[in-house]
Amino acid sequence: MTVFFIGAGPGAADLVTLRAARIIARAPVCLYAGALVPRELLDSAPPGARLVDTADLDLDRITAELVAAHEAGHDVARLHSGDPSVYSAMAEQMRRLDAAGVPYDVVPGVPAFAAAAASLKRELTVPGVGQTVVLTRTSARSTPMPPGEELAAYAATGATLVLHLAVQRMAELAPLLAEHYGADGPVAVVARASRDDELVLRGTLADIAGQVEAAGVRRTAVVVVGPVLTAGEFPDSHLYSTTRCR
Repeated sequence: MTVFFIGAGPGAADLVTLRAARIIARAPVCLYAGALVPRELLDSAPPGARLVDTADLDLDRITAELVAAHEAGHDVARLHSGDPSVYSAMAEQMRRLDAAGVPYDVVPGVPAFAAAAASLKRELTVPGVGQTVVLTRTSARSTPMPPGEELAAYAATGATLVLHLAVQRMAELAPLLAEHYGADGPVAVVARASRDDELVLRGTLADIAGQVEAAGVRRTAVVVVGPVLTAGEFPDSHLYSTTRCR
């Protein structure tokens, strides 16, 4: 058997790969990350499949479920929101499976930052404006950030920032970011990207905290900061240039 770590996307049930859909439809065991995984995906599991919500399970109990499925000869669809390569806690599960001799594979998914950019209808790498995207997060109740990975250091580069787990701290973070992007620096908050109840807030670092508070956004949101959000005057890329040697 195999444990398939599957990116279940940002929330819309049709934002999963064909490979993921096929695995879910045949796996007799499915572990999923609570309400972050769309119900429609679970409905596509085969009749009688064991469905396990891992929202309230610790790592030991999750590992026990995976090992038990392996011993029973069952494939497992292990659904993570977004893409499992970022902030999914997949690495620690893989480490446990390696120790237990349980095989696994990974199926990528649509990450939250990509869904947010789609909702904003913006490219995050605009020629002459921004060619670097930094995916990072902040620490509050979550695991501490490693030494040297301070938000100010990334902001100082002027790159496009995509912040996870940060929306609750906007009142604190906006002034820090304004030191590098300016108080009028463009920022957007996309909550529940791709879902029916999606909410998009656009503004500047001077007013975004007030917007977030007024809208009551507390979780499941991505914050995007940088001039690419409002860029209008920029050079065409070399990709489709008539001067490019083809």
